[in-house]
Amino acid sequence: MLAEKLLLHVFVILAPILVYTSFFENRRIGQSPYFIGMMYGVSAVLCLTVSYYSYGLYWDLRYVPLVLSVLYGGPVAGAITFISIIGARTFMSGDALLFGYISASLAASVPFLFVKRFWRYQARKRIITAIWLGIWPSFIMFSILISWLIFSRNPVDDLQELMLYVLLFGVIQIVGIGFASMLHEAVIERRMMRKEMQRAEKLNTLGELAASIAHEVRNPLTVVKGFLQLMKSQEKKNDNYQYLSLVLSELARAEAIINDYLNFAKPQFEKIERLELSSTMSDVIALLQPLAMKQGVGLDSQLEEEVYLHTDRNQFKQALVNIIKNAIEATALGGRINVILSSDGQDVKITVKDNGKGMTKEQLSRIGTLFYTTKDKGTGLGTMVSLRIIEAMEGKITYKSELGKGTEVRVALPMNRHYQGRGDIRLHKKLNKEQGAGELKSFE
Repeated sequence: MLAEKLLLHVFVILAPILVYTSFFENRRIGQSPYFIGMMYGVSAVLCLTVSYYSYGLYWDLRYVPLVLSVLYGGPVAGAITFISIIGARTFMSGDALLFGYISASLAASVPFLFVKRFWRYQARKRIITAIWLGIWPSFIMFSILISWLIFSRNPVDDLQELMLYVLLFGVIQIVGIGFASMLHEAVIERRMMRKEMQRAEKLNTLGELAASIAHEVRNPLTVVKGFLQLMKSQEKKNDNYQYLSLVLSELARAEAIINDYLNFAKPQFEKIERLELSSTMSDVIALLQPLAMKQGVGLDSQLEEEVYLHTDRNQFKQALVNIIKNAIEATALGGRINVILSSDGQDVKITVKDNGKGMTKEQLSRIGTLFYTTKDKGTGLGTMVSLRIIEAMEGKITYKSELGKGTEVRVALPMNRHYQGRGDIRLHKKLNKEQGAGELKSFE
């Protein structure tokens, strides 16, 4: 009888997820913690209503919706579910009402303390964490049962049956919360995949448009530049000479912007070669040292040697130049930037950390948005180009920043990738399953 009741509770626990995916997934109300709390509150009350009463206690899975609402809905949703459980338990009353209050409070305490750390984990670890946190209420219930039997001084008629109840309760609760967590993660993955597809579609459209415009603009610029260079070679060093030099420098800057547009549209990996990264990165750092010195910024490096990567040298250097250059420009006089290269045998890991002005959560959330920049002058294309290059290399880039303390950029590049030919990379994108708690932003 107990097993049948608890299996029914598993269905009741899964019902909010099924209702959400069927009717509310694409609606704003579906993201509201109040709505999530109400759904799980109803689920918990139903579990308590159809509970199995034995040995002076109500045997049910009321705390599984509580754990799920706290972890996946947040503290507000968890509080609503907790209040629902307390209200329903008060209405049912009984001899062990005080023990019910104590067990509910203790069962809710650990998930509430763990909720911030929970979202720093990847999906698989979140499921495992949810299961472990689901075991905590089982331990509480078992402790309450022992305490109730001791304080009530009621003899146990069948100890073997009681142990069977405890075992069934623990196993079914673990299965229920594990399955519910897997469904939650599937919903999160689908939502992220939809956003990634929308983002990719938008970037592809903008990239094609940018490439088309850039091609059309670059052709006449090339002609103008050629004639100006010819005029400069024939012009003596008079007043017009310095003007020609200024015009040519501005044309070179316009060409650089156009090349950024073209690279944003589709990074071209013309020559794939085996790079020794410490040497390549040393060249990039040496290239940017004059800029760092001009800004009064220290540029340090810790580069692990004998780290190799198969990629296009120019594209890799361009992505790295953009990242380090942004760090230099965001760091005030006297600040320091540290560039770290390491490898774990599978991925190359590059970290660029500065102690500059940092970014707010709102600014951090917009990194990767086309034409967004935190600089007074700039187009935001440099960051976008770096993201597209790293994406084309099947890599992942993560931004972590705190206002007034600085920014840390982490790049992970797989050491083993597959190429189909010259300039043709077989992309195999993995969906990023980490969500920052407002301080992290990742791109794959």
